[in-house]
Amino acid sequence: MTRFVSLSSGSNGNCYYIGNDDVSFLIDVGVGGRTIRKRLAMLGIDINDVDFVLVTHDHVDHIKYLGSFTEHYHKPVFATKELHRALDSHFCTRGRLYGSVKDTEAGVTSECLGVKFTPFRVPHDAHDTVGYHIDFFGTTFTFITDLGAVTDDVVKFCSLASHLIVESNYDTDMLMNGPYPPELQKRIMNGHGHLSNVQAAELIRAVAGKDVQSVFLCHLSENNNTPELALESAAGALREAGATHILLEALPRRTSSELYVFES
Repeated sequence: MTRFVSLSSGSNGNCYYIGNDDVSFLIDVGVGGRTIRKRLAMLGIDINDVDFVLVTHDHVDHIKYLGSFTEHYHKPVFATKELHRALDSHFCTRGRLYGSVKDTEAGVTSECLGVKFTPFRVPHDAHDTVGYHIDFFGTTFTFITDLGAVTDDVVKFCSLASHLIVESNYDTDMLMNGPYPPELQKRIMNGHGHLSNVQAAELIRAVAGKDVQSVFLCHLSENNNTPELALESAAGALREAGATHILLEALPRRTSSELYVFES
């Protein structure tokens, strides 16, 4: 049995949990330790039982509390060497990871306590941003939480997973007609920013085979998207792919999702 919950998803902070009764880990620590502890406790999970952390990149909404979390709980922190170099000078983590640093390499599978994970590079304007393909004792996930374009590696690793966590950040019309200045609009849409609903739907359509069990839409913009628009776009892609059996959910921004339990 594998448990998955999004503890927060969006520019306000990102943190995700995967675990079972024996092993568990977080992906990113963009919300405070007390918030993580409280939200996990509401699900009957003890934060002290978290075994390690995977880091996707060094933007503040993903690592704001990584330094304080590591100082308090002393958990191994896995990231690529280039990303760890960036974390070593980042104001949120400078001098705070101590002996917790564990290096990974893009495209190479690492293992911790029986959990296998493969980071792969994605286009995003941060230091060595990666997605993760994770094999949690036979239950497979692919996380792509921040990226500006779909690459061959993204398609490849999404095609290998049963559960997908895919960014669906913005609705193009809302972004272009919204309050953001042109330079910020360009940054979001330039191929190294974020994935639109249309881009996410195209990816979902391409990888929605019989082995995919669930798709979770993450990192929705508060100003340039709505859960309804993101879900409508993704649901249309699933219908076109003949894959309406797949569970489709939009992860909330400021609260935890429900707890999802998967059989291996």
